[in-house]
Amino acid sequence: MFSLFEQKKEGRAKIFFGSTQEDREARVEIKNPYSKEVVSSYPVCSAEDAKRALEIAQSASKKAVKAPLHQRIKWLEDVASKLRERENYFTKLIVDEVAKPYIFAKIEVQRCAETIELTAKELINLHGETIATDAMPSGREALAYFKRVPVGVASCITPFNFPLNLVAHKIAPALAAGNAVVLKPTPEAPMCSYELAKLFIESEYAIEDALSVVYGDAEVGGELVSNPIPRVISFTGSAQVGRIIMQNAGIKKVALELGGNAATFIDASADITDAAKKCAFGSFYNSGQVCISLQRIYVHEDIYDEFADALAKEAQNLKVGSPYEEDTFMGPLINEDAVLRAKRWVASAIDEGAKVLYGGKEENGIFPPTVMVDVEDDMKIICEEVFAPIVSLVKVASYKEAVEKINASPYGLQYSIFTNDLKHAKAFIDDAEAGGVVVNDIPTVRFDIQPYGGIKHSGIGKEGPKFALEEFTEIKSVVIF
Repeated sequence: MFSLFEQKKEGRAKIFFGSTQEDREARVEIKNPYSKEVVSSYPVCSAEDAKRALEIAQSASKKAVKAPLHQRIKWLEDVASKLRERENYFTKLIVDEVAKPYIFAKIEVQRCAETIELTAKELINLHGETIATDAMPSGREALAYFKRVPVGVASCITPFNFPLNLVAHKIAPALAAGNAVVLKPTPEAPMCSYELAKLFIESEYAIEDALSVVYGDAEVGGELVSNPIPRVISFTGSAQVGRIIMQNAGIKKVALELGGNAATFIDASADITDAAKKCAFGSFYNSGQVCISLQRIYVHEDIYDEFADALAKEAQNLKVGSPYEEDTFMGPLINEDAVLRAKRWVASAIDEGAKVLYGGKEENGIFPPTVMVDVEDDMKIICEEVFAPIVSLVKVASYKEAVEKINASPYGLQYSIFTNDLKHAKAFIDDAEAGGVVVNDIPTVRFDIQPYGGIKHSGIGKEGPKFALEEFTEIKSVVIF
């Protein structure tokens, strides 16, 4: 662990045009959301910079496609090894830039290394299969098969809430598959992406110019999306931006991991103590700034009051404060706009008739874990993605009612159920309209090895090393007579 007062020199992220670093005089400063001290900065980039990076990637893709499999595997293994050696440094970067509590920042670094290692292992299984061309009377005997080939160039755009691991979930499989990549990381955490990119670029196994890094918002992102060079656009962020990407991408493969409105049902048969403890974690982990943060809890009317009290007690027991302290569970939201938005969510719900059971008011600059009760279906607080440490409880009379209300959301990322009724557990797996279903735990559960992605407004495509490798490749069919 490290002290808040062990401030290092401000980190200066730089542009990577392929393997070449460049800087700019104009820079944007990043302040730690908790201490408000400047911790890093990044150079101001333009659409022309994004275009230049894409052109370099287009050229580099010709070399990348020819890189042998053993080199690409060694490349990822080398990056993961060096990342593990610098675990404390990368942990500090995450805490500095996004104020993720120390213990969770450390876990993210470990998960990032695992994601890269898993990708290296999955490369062995990236293959096609033979086809029986004489299976139908109209066919004839031939040697036919398909293989997976790299797409060429990928544009990857990543968010602030997991500024290291979600970068790895995109660039590791994209590069491993034999592509060139242009990364635009979140403006809130430039050093996390810059330092991870350096590990890839400076590796002895690296493919020259295969990875570029540019910074910025709409102007830079717009060029990465609309430019004809990239074949794949991989984006994690809001549904609103995802819609804009779909409208401007043109004829490309688009992988979108968008927002969510994660929900769970607490059945009358559930273990209330266990459910309350897990729901508190799922609702307030990373200050609720997770696409699968638990936002809606539908509770059977027979146990509603008991569960509400248990959840409020669990929320009260969570340590809220400095992200630099080892035992802190929850720190601040990413910026003041996020705090103001959270306050508006609560005020709106109260105006509509809901009540605050716990939290709701900012303390020492941090918006606290907040439990809302008496929430109704048409309240804005459960109809849209909150992205804050706010969870709403809704009373239901039956499993059927709970499922109908859960599925009423325009989102469909991950849902869960707490129950000891096997019939309900089995039914929920089929009934829940989501990309992922969890039984007897929170919908916030995600293992990096699994397929991850939603339906409806929650996105298109899947992450997870094996599945991302498919997103960053295309099928080539071959017939030999």
